[in-house]
Amino acid sequence: MIRPARPTLAEVPLADLSLSGLRCIFKMNVILIKNFDVIAKAAGTQMHTTSGPQIEKAGDLAGILTNIQKGDILFIDEIHRLHPAIEEYLYPAMEDYRLDIIIDSGPSARSIQINLPRFTLVGATTRSGMLTAPLRSRFGLINRLDYYNREELADIIERSAGLLETEIHRPGALEIAARSRGTPRVANALLRWVRDFSQVRGNGIIDREIAAAALAMIEIDSDGLDEMDKRLLEVMIYKFGGGPVGLSSLAVAVGEDAATLEEVHEPFLIMQGFIQRTPRGRTAMPAAYEKIGAPPPPLKSEDTQTRLF
Repeated sequence: MIRPARPTLAEVPLADLSLSGLRCIFKMNVILIKNFDVIAKAAGTQMHTTSGPQIEKAGDLAGILTNIQKGDILFIDEIHRLHPAIEEYLYPAMEDYRLDIIIDSGPSARSIQINLPRFTLVGATTRSGMLTAPLRSRFGLINRLDYYNREELADIIERSAGLLETEIHRPGALEIAARSRGTPRVANALLRWVRDFSQVRGNGIIDREIAAAALAMIEIDSDGLDEMDKRLLEVMIYKFGGGPVGLSSLAVAVGEDAATLEEVHEPFLIMQGFIQRTPRGRTAMPAAYEKIGAPPPPLKSEDTQTRLF
């Protein structure tokens, strides 16, 4: 994709791009920036990076835009946190490549129009719903980042092992990938632990057996669930009868902050089908009972009536 774009990107920039996804995926935003930086350098242009909270006033945005050259890429992380007043300055820059600035105030106020070179804006956000409709409609491409699959994570792990100068076999990389919750950040953290384990308990080479033993020591099972995830399922099943139970009650029962449960543990458990959110609270799914080894609850009469229809 980079090679055909090399002679044309500086003349005809890419369409403005919006990237959204889960928070755990955007913990790897450094990788995203590096990827766009590679594209910019391959086309002979530059990459400029900033974030929404850093742009506090219109002058900050004007300083960034006036330093952009033709064909450059502007990457704005957490773009949903831009102030609405600053967004108004961004609209003509995205559409017409111009910047309208008001100087002074009161009777002496005047507007100055600055022409900008053609550039590409890349906006990254973990809350696409917080983007205003006018800003969202001005992006030419809107993409969503999802969890990595096992094979992709294994490729990342093998590359990271090379950077760590550690020998790793493909089955060992796949074993780590299966327990990484679909996130490269988690995969790299587990790789470092497995590397240390292999150097102390093994011969320094990571294979499937070494990887499984190392991850079992820190209580990460084959599904990627850690000790807190399993404690959450056990409390929900044994103390609250499988639910429904409120988030605050769960937080008190497991001794963890409610926001941490909601933002860190719940998304993965929901996506894997272990729990579900209902208007009445969180409930344990059949997969959770099977995971914990608990007998499934008896079918309630209301559930029987529901299944009949």
